[in-house]
Formats: sequence, structure tokens, C-alpha cells
Amino acid sequence: MADQVALAALTDEIVSCRACPRLVAWRELVAREKVARFRHEVYWGRPVPGFGDPDARILVLGLAPAAHGGNRTGRVFTGDASGDFLWPALFRAGLADRPGSRRADDGLTLFDTYIAAAVRCAPPANKPTIGERDTCAPFLRRELALLTRVRVIVALGAFGWDAALRALAVGGLEVRPKPRFGHGAEVGIGPYVLLGTYHPSQQNTFTGRLTADMFDEVIGRAVALVRDAPPTTG
Repeated sequence: MADQVALAALTDEIVSCRACPRLVAWRELVAREKVARFRHEVYWGRPVPGFGDPDARILVLGLAPAAHGGNRTGRVFTGDASGDFLWPALFRAGLADRPGSRRADDGLTLFDTYIAAAVRCAPPANKPTIGERDTCAPFLRRELALLTRVRVIVALGAFGWDAALRALAVGGLEVRPKPRFGHGAEVGIGPYVLLGTYHPSQQNTFTGRLTADMFDEVIGRAVALVRDAPPTTG
């Protein structure tokens, strides 16, 4: 089982992080200025921690919180269009207790699944710098070490794919040549299987580059892998 005390302590550390001045300034500016449709809401305006089942065998890894999604609600993929695509897929796969989530206090429960972002603060234009990426990377490595039952990592987009590979490489699980990202890409890395899917962002879902069926196929593959995996003792 995961060390839930250590995981909670890591969450507290993530939420209080102010290591990247540009990201701190941006997330707090967005939280102050808001947008018209959310003008009456109090924004979170801080780094967004991971969320889900601490004994999960599936880790879903995204890029970063949305400015008016996770940066507003305080929970990853909550209150934005990407989440509106993600949650129904997890629900269809039996990994969530409901097909939608708009608020962090709505009681959403994940089964066998934990969700995190490679960068924990909303970045301008949704594009963190290399330095910001690297500064945030230790959080993911520590999370993986604490989520001892994780066996499948579903990377949402190339950024998540690369973040997962870097995190595993630091832990001594480096693959050469570097596996290429693609939708449906799959590679075994030590005790893990890394799966790739296009990110459920509007630029992919609205254009048809990523359809619900395509996404369901990758999530279904993750479920099948953990279902068929030998029992874990961590």
C-alpha cells in the first residue's frame, strides 16, 4: 500500500511551492483577474497536486493545470474542457464513479487510478519553459516512488510522455533509443508499461484528431494491462 502520510506531505509541499517566479506570477495574476464567466468564484491560484486512489495501478499524466480549470478549482482536470473529455472516459472504463467533474468538492472518486501533471502550475500559453519543467520534475519522481502499486502510466500528449521517461530514467529505468511518442504507443520499462495518447485538449478533440473511441481504446488497454498483471506486494 502507498504511504498515505508521505503522499499527503508531498501534496502539502507541492501546494506551497513558489520555486518558479514566472509561473507564480502568472497563476496569481489569472486568479486575480479571472474571466467573466467565473468572476464570482475564488480561484485556487496555487500549484495543483495529484489526485486519486493512493493504491492506484494506473497513473494518468498530463501536462499542466489549465488557467481557468485546475488553477481555478484546485484539482487537476477539473472545470475545463480537457476534463470534460477525460472524466467520461474514465467512467466508461469503471475507473471513476461519475462521468463529469466541475468542482473539487463534488465527491468524485477514482478507482485504481491516480492523476497528476508534469508541471503543477498553470503556465502562460500552456507552455512551461525547460527550466520550469525540470524544476517541477522531482515532484513526479517522488510521487511515483510513493505510488508503489502503479504499473501503467498513461501519458496524455508528448509532454507527459517525455516527463514519464525522464522520471523513470532518474530512477534507473532508462530506455535507449528513446521510445517515440504516438497515439497508442506502448513500451515496457522495468515494472511499468508506458502508454501514449493524444492529449484531450480542445485542439485535439474539436478537430477530431482525438475521438472518444480512440481515447477509450487507450484507457481500455491500461485497464487490461493491470487486470492481467501479477499481484503487487508494494
